[in-house]
Amino acid sequence: MTDRQEIENLILEYPIYQYVFLRPEDVMFTERVRTICKQECKRYGTSWSCPPAVGTVEECRERTLGYTDVLFFSTVTEVAEILDMDQTLATRGPHEEVTTEIEQLLASRGYRVLTLSSESCAICSKCAWLEGKPCRHPDVMHPCIESFGIVVSDLAEKGEMDYYLGEHELLWFTLMFLGKD
Repeated sequence: MTDRQEIENLILEYPIYQYVFLRPEDVMFTERVRTICKQECKRYGTSWSCPPAVGTVEECRERTLGYTDVLFFSTVTEVAEILDMDQTLATRGPHEEVTTEIEQLLASRGYRVLTLSSESCAICSKCAWLEGKPCRHPDVMHPCIESFGIVVSDLAEKGEMDYYLGEHELLWFTLMFLGKD
């Protein structure tokens, strides 16, 4: 079992907008998110952080078994135009840095961590997946939350967290499955 108070004390050092602890059974996995990925996302089939590279929705769900807690958090950033995808994606870096730092901090405290984050990984200009090679950065690559078949807005609602702040503020989300050996 994880020590939620310890984790809370650790993460309060970071620019987190909102966070909530959930139980793994609170997380719903659905094929319908995968359908949206396949039909609407240009990153589908191009990255280790997206389907089909992450496995089936059932395989993703099975990867989360054995974790005892879930930490779901968001950071917020300002954008001039939320509908400008290039502009919004350009604001993602600080969120990913916070995510990686928290993941490494929790791991250094003996936690097992499976981290999922907002959007597809963008560390490399061309993902090794396209070359049939292993991920070049598996220690910092975070699969996309939706790639696992998880609906972010559903989690935000369950956790009573904001999902939309308006036209000029953007929320980035991270989902960490946690366990302690």
